[in-house]
Order: sequence, then C-alpha cells, then structure tokens
Amino acid sequence: MTAFDKHQRQLEVHETMMGTGRGRLAVAMDLLTDALAMVGQHGVYCQSTRHPGRPTLDIALVLEQIGDAKELLQSVIELEKPDR
Repeated sequence: MTAFDKHQRQLEVHETMMGTGRGRLAVAMDLLTDALAMVGQHGVYCQSTRHPGRPTLDIALVLEQIGDAKELLQSVIELEKPDR
C-alpha cells in the first residue's frame, strides 16, 4: 500500500484547500509532526545515563532530523504560496 493510498482522505482535503503540491507538503508535515510526537514520547522512557532528563543520543538525533525536515518543508510551503 502506498502513502497515497494510506493517506488518501487527508490528501484530498489538503490538496483541495491548498493545491496539489502544497497539499501534499502539508500532509507530509502532519506525518512528521506525528512521528516527532511518537519519538518524543519514546524519549521520555529512554533517558541518557550521562545526562539525566534528556533522551538518549540516538533519539535526540532522530528528533533533530525530523525537526529539520519539518523546517525545510515549511519553507517550501511558504515559497509556494500564491500571491495575494
């Protein structure tokens, strides 16, 4: 099953509101946000022994990468805004 099949409803809604490209980017942002929340929750249970209260290094790196991907996607969404 493809991402287009799994997220068909969300894609339809966002593509209708924002256009095909921006709609797909918005759905990707939603998916990354959900992943960020899940990994962050996991980080609560996998704490660093060196730095109590902080997630392990691998989880911290995943959180950073997802955050960076969201920032890049958001910049493309902003670039693609139609002039008003």
